Amino acid sequence: MLERALLDRSAEGEAASVLVGTALNDDDAEFVEHWCLQIGTRAVPGSPLLGLAGLCLGHAARRFGRLSDEALALAEALAARAEADPTEVDGRALDGYDDVRSFLHRW
Repeated sequence: MLERALLDRSAEGEAASVLVGTALNDDDAEFVEHWCLQIGTRAVPGSPLLGLAGLCLGHAARRFGRLSDEALALAEALAARAEADPTEVDGRALDGYDDVRSFLHRW
């Protein structure tokens, strides 16, 4: 479903539910991070999945207490894009980045 949503925007609603469910319930941190990275780097500007990928990285930081350097960079980049143009990436990316900073105690 997540891969399909990257090719067909009509699948974004269902993919959003899958991504959030994965971030909140899957115990495989690498799997969760993989899909956040895939969605966060491949979804088109304006897709609600971009902000959601940032939010889900925040969930992963809270649940697992760690993120890869690539995931940290993506969370920061999505938040910066959301701040610069909320029509490109919605504000959930900012919420996710706040969670990343809070739960990883890096900043």
